[in-house]
Amino acid sequence: MPIDPSVAVGAELPEVTFSWTASDVALYHLAVGAARDPLDVDGLRYVDDAAPKVLPTFATVAATFHATQAPTASFPGIDIDLAKVVHGSQQTTAHRPLPPEGKATTRKRIVEVQDKGSAAVIISEGITVDETGEPLWTERSSIFAKGEGGFGGERGASSKVAYPDRAPDAILQVPTLPNQALLYRLCGDRNPLHSDPAFAAAAGFPRPILHGLCTYGSVCRAVVDGLLGGEVVAVADFSATFAGVVFPGETLDVAVWDEADRLLVTASVIERDNAPALANVVVEKRR
Repeated sequence: MPIDPSVAVGAELPEVTFSWTASDVALYHLAVGAARDPLDVDGLRYVDDAAPKVLPTFATVAATFHATQAPTASFPGIDIDLAKVVHGSQQTTAHRPLPPEGKATTRKRIVEVQDKGSAAVIISEGITVDETGEPLWTERSSIFAKGEGGFGGERGASSKVAYPDRAPDAILQVPTLPNQALLYRLCGDRNPLHSDPAFAAAAGFPRPILHGLCTYGSVCRAVVDGLLGGEVVAVADFSATFAGVVFPGETLDVAVWDEADRLLVTASVIERDNAPALANVVVEKRR
């Protein structure tokens, strides 16, 4: 049986200790569209050689940045074909500004397995601490496994965001590069769905798709630059649901509603009649 909730829920995943450098941070920022204009002084702060500012979304790649093998979808009580898996949602809580270099340890566990009937959703939570044991960030993410539902589990609660009944306060356009998935994969996600045309075709896509976490990081960066004065520390928490695919080279239309202590955001693909890319996006501002 590919999924056994009685084994999976509560299972602790192997503890991971890792380190990162300012160069790793700079590469990640380039992979999510930062410093596109080499004459933009504020943008160049993302790629400073010694002390780059660090987007909180760097947390999503820090532990696996130097991985060179494709990931697996095999956990205690769960064994799923990688071709059936897409990222469902991501939440990153930065407990304090992320340092440009450091060493940390992540402890992760499976917290929920939802049965959607035709699919399964596996939710995990990881807490990352520095060398002194102080929390750096917490991640909560889900993966959506097509064809793996029907095992008799709970469907799970909805996490839909209620958007204001008014026009957005800002609209940002976020272009992606045709080779952006190939650049982002250097940040540790070597899933062939994003680089191998044959693998993508077998998974039902006409060509390799952009990593969901690349879209996630790109939208966070655009919101920071466009509405938060380029101050990465202004973001305390960034969460989103992956609502559709993005193909490298497409342009995102990012709508933002300012709710004082938080921003509500959606992202859609301009070239495909604003097909949804990210939904239920919430940026909690640091107080």
